[in-house]
Amino acid sequence: MAKKILIIDDDPVIVKYLETLFNDNGYETCTATSSLEGLEQVKKEKPDLISLDLEMPGEWGPRFYRKLRKDKDLKDTPVIVVSGIDGDHAIKDAVAFVAKPFDADKLLGIVKRTIG
Repeated sequence: MAKKILIIDDDPVIVKYLETLFNDNGYETCTATSSLEGLEQVKKEKPDLISLDLEMPGEWGPRFYRKLRKDKDLKDTPVIVVSGIDGDHAIKDAVAFVAKPFDADKLLGIVKRTIG
C-alpha cells in the first residue's frame, strides 16, 4: 500500500508542486492550507509523514507541531519542515529542515529514508 504524505502549506503553487512530486514517486497525498486544517487532516487521514511549512496565516507551523506532539496517537508521525524562513530552531524534533526553494531530489531522498 502506498505511504501517505500530508502537505501543510498555504502556497498553492508549492502544494501543487509537492503533490505532483510525491504522487509521481508513488506516494499518496492529502493537503491542508492551515495549521487547523492540518490537525483535522492528520486525525482523518493518518499520514505516514507530514511536510510542514512554518509561516502560515492563523497559526504558524510550530504551534501545529506542539499540538501534534500532545496527541498520543499522532505524536510519532515524522515531520519534514519545508520553509522559506530559517526554522531549525522552531521544531527541534523534525526529521529534516528543507529551505525553499528546495531541491526536489534532496527532499525525496529524505522522504524515502524516513518512510521508505
